[in-house]
Amino acid sequence: MTETKSLKLKKQNMDSSMKRIKPLRELNLIDDYMFDVATMDLETCKAIIELSLNIRIQEIEWKEGQKVVHNLPGNREIRLDFYVKDTDDRVFNVEMQKKNTGNLAKRTRYYSALLDAPLLKKGEKGFDGLPQTYIIVICGFDYFGDGKYRYTFQNRCSENLELVLQNGLTTVFLNTKGKNDAEVEPELISFLRFVENSTAEEARQSADGRIQRMYGRINDLKNREDVEADYMKAEEYRRLMREEAREEGREEGRVETLIYAIQQIVGKTGKSAEEAMDMLDISAEDREEYKKLLVEKKESAN
Repeated sequence: MTETKSLKLKKQNMDSSMKRIKPLRELNLIDDYMFDVATMDLETCKAIIELSLNIRIQEIEWKEGQKVVHNLPGNREIRLDFYVKDTDDRVFNVEMQKKNTGNLAKRTRYYSALLDAPLLKKGEKGFDGLPQTYIIVICGFDYFGDGKYRYTFQNRCSENLELVLQNGLTTVFLNTKGKNDAEVEPELISFLRFVENSTAEEARQSADGRIQRMYGRINDLKNREDVEADYMKAEEYRRLMREEAREEGREEGRVETLIYAIQQIVGKTGKSAEEAMDMLDISAEDREEYKKLLVEKKESAN
């Protein structure tokens, strides 16, 4: 093969690869990459929290994006989308969930446990130092199927629903597909519509300046060459990892292809099995079975 033909073939392969990747300009806030880069900005984080909870934040004290919270050796760690604390000593963890991967309720339980663990110093007496904590999951689907834009959970007494266990934890699930317009503030509806369709037109339909400023931030990011280069690199890497894992999986035999692929992604990238299944587009209804098989595989290897 001549050098010219080789270069042409490489370009064709690259063009074919690029066609499989959604262009940066078409991304919305609900897309993982756009959510990650947009929330590097503290004002955007502040606006998302305020609109999600219908509260006001005076100032964000600190922020950690894509924070990894480590567990005991051998136990699963978690990776948070973004995690902030405000000047009123409230902690907020916000997660974007475009697809229904199942069991979000237990996932938030696990997150709250690991989030609390480092908040008290060794030797600290009592538990008054634990801050008010909010876990917010923004979903591109109705996880509970009740048509609500917002589902807010606090621990309550079964015998007296007005009695709330004041443990400082609030878990909120937002639903971009909500239908109860009359029961929530218009700003929340505008925000959730913007999450799915982060366009100038959608921003103009809202009278809320926070949403318009959020659009300005996202639009600026879409026009930056360094952001586009980083996005294409990240997406190409994800694609190659999927193809490599699937190819190596095929060599292991048809029945265990995806199990092997999950193991390869976890081993090579440090991602969780759940994140690996996201990359492989494994449906929510199949995931529990794959998790069982992964456990069986691990036990048989020990």
